[in-house]
Amino acid sequence: MLTRDDLSNLMEQREGLCVSIYMPTHRAGNEIQQDPIRFKNLLNEAEERLESVGMRSADARRMLEEAKRLLSDSMFWQHQGDSLAVFIADGFFEWYHLPIGVNEMVMVIGGFHLKPLLPIFTANGRFYVLALSKNQVKLYEGTRYKLAEVKIDDVPKSLEDFLKYDEAEKQLQLHTGRSAGKGKGEAIFHGHGVGTDDEKDNLLRYCHDIDRGLQKFLKEDKAPLALAAVDYIHPIFREANNHRNLIENGIEGNPEQWSIEDLHKKAWEKVEPYFREEEKAAAEKYRELMGTGKASNSIMEIIPAAYGGRVDTLFVARGKHQWGRYDPDTNEVHIREDDEPETEDLLNLAAVMSLRHGGNIYALEPEEMPDSAIVASAFRY
Repeated sequence: MLTRDDLSNLMEQREGLCVSIYMPTHRAGNEIQQDPIRFKNLLNEAEERLESVGMRSADARRMLEEAKRLLSDSMFWQHQGDSLAVFIADGFFEWYHLPIGVNEMVMVIGGFHLKPLLPIFTANGRFYVLALSKNQVKLYEGTRYKLAEVKIDDVPKSLEDFLKYDEAEKQLQLHTGRSAGKGKGEAIFHGHGVGTDDEKDNLLRYCHDIDRGLQKFLKEDKAPLALAAVDYIHPIFREANNHRNLIENGIEGNPEQWSIEDLHKKAWEKVEPYFREEEKAAAEKYRELMGTGKASNSIMEIIPAAYGGRVDTLFVARGKHQWGRYDPDTNEVHIREDDEPETEDLLNLAAVMSLRHGGNIYALEPEEMPDSAIVASAFRY
């Protein structure tokens, strides 16, 4: 999965012509066979664009050679996400399976075009669902459009699986003379499903073990996490939880009984208000700061602020572009009408630089943008 470190690596590539290719892909079905054909067409388009801006045909073919090898890799096409992103430059080649939908696109400009990746890192793009029961532990990654299971290591498969290894650990500790702790704190549990103190203790330790595995996987991911479990498990997991974005109102019920479509519907009902409230508060803060020098909807002001780490919150319109070039030495922004070879999408630049400095990003539909602008920002100072 694409990480912030990957994004930083892509941002560093700003010299010479860069090729960015995005295309929807399929996880299953007969459509899988069409994906390499569509990718071949996009590579042909990239080659034509490279030649149209003056690159020799032989050099263009050489630049795309490594990407073309993917066309004959059948295993590669059988294990896709919702979309594929491919980045190519002189001596540089990376590809990523994406958990979000993107529009088909080929960009040949100075620097990689990274704006379609924003929903992966924005404050209103993704969420997780932990479907937890005594019989299974599953993690899902979702958007407003779909939910997909994420393979996660370092968590028990079930309560029985946990107790089996926990008992082996206890025996090891007994033989080595070490004592086994119970985890953090004591909790009071109410509801049906737990009886004896031993059951409660086992469930709490089970949840602690799941939480440790989640921490390894999620790390600094800011996406909200919704818990789907029967009612009595919710307070037990909350006692063990260390993920700061676990939403307050989880999904009550047995997730084993739901289809992935049902789980997605129930999860989105819980997380959408969370997204909307944060987005609404951020937009209100922006409006309050307008006219004070700490907010702007001018790309001429936002780009230098993003480079200088001043952007606290950035709103970017999906599907829109502002072509131009920024010279960090002179702090000048030059606007252009078209995507010429020496230009880049300044909205893309504002977003990736804001992310680099820890800014919060909201990728919105154009009609949802504050002031109906294509870009808007609240500054830290």
